Amino acid sequence: MTAGRENIVAAAAPDATAVRVALWRAMHVLLDRPPHVLSDEIGLELAAPDDGWRHRPDMDPRATSQFRAATVARARFIDDLVAEQAGNGIAQYVILGAGLDTFAQRRPEIAARLRVFEVDQPGTQAWKRLRLIELGYGIPDWLRLVPVDFEAREDWWEELSAAGFDPGQPAVVVSTGVSMYLTKDANAATLRQIAVLAPGSTLAMTFLLPAELIDDADRPALEAAQRGAQTSGTPFISFYTPPEMLALAREVGFKDAQHVSGTVLAERYFADRADGLRPSTGEALLVATT
Repeated sequence: MTAGRENIVAAAAPDATAVRVALWRAMHVLLDRPPHVLSDEIGLELAAPDDGWRHRPDMDPRATSQFRAATVARARFIDDLVAEQAGNGIAQYVILGAGLDTFAQRRPEIAARLRVFEVDQPGTQAWKRLRLIELGYGIPDWLRLVPVDFEAREDWWEELSAAGFDPGQPAVVVSTGVSMYLTKDANAATLRQIAVLAPGSTLAMTFLLPAELIDDADRPALEAAQRGAQTSGTPFISFYTPPEMLALAREVGFKDAQHVSGTVLAERYFADRADGLRPSTGEALLVATT
């Protein structure tokens, strides 16, 4: 191990949430029967967890099945959306809070037609750059890892532009698994910035519903996840009803806004599964266009 690599590994690593999501995507392939909603073991390669990772409490096959399903459902939905928009001529794709996202490695036939911007903390980006090179994926010219120190309140918009993003051209912007950790004011500010993108741009963002809107069967697992997030120091702060989220999107300037529920994702991607795997009703998507 070189001194440079040692310094990067010592100073940086993806946060636990990003790793957990990547491992759930891999668990879907390793544990659930075909057809797989999404095939992604690259995040597992990147994370390189200890041999006993499948025995971790947060990998329990039964207790986490709804989260595993929700994770692959939203990733598949985003894949389909980006493929559709690329087919319509959109050439920019921005991933906010990218973590261990693997679209660029899984779908190079689409990604190579785009300029893909992954925005995340500097430490995460340095670590991911190293891992992609070590594993032989490399960093192609069309993939831009954009480090932004959110804790220092750096302007992600300025950093994105410096990395080559053209605000005058339409884009797809995605934020999954992030909004619950931010205040409602911070979420509104992010939406406001995206709403002024060039006409024809699309935002897809996940959000958590209040407990009273979640199916009874899903509520205990969501409450357990909320307690776990609190204990780990990353509490869930913001919850939205679908009408509240749609109203916010229109208020900040989006021309059109739609709510995609967990039930809709279940019907689209999990119909007729013999194993009963279905995503939680506690997470939904906002899809909004400029």
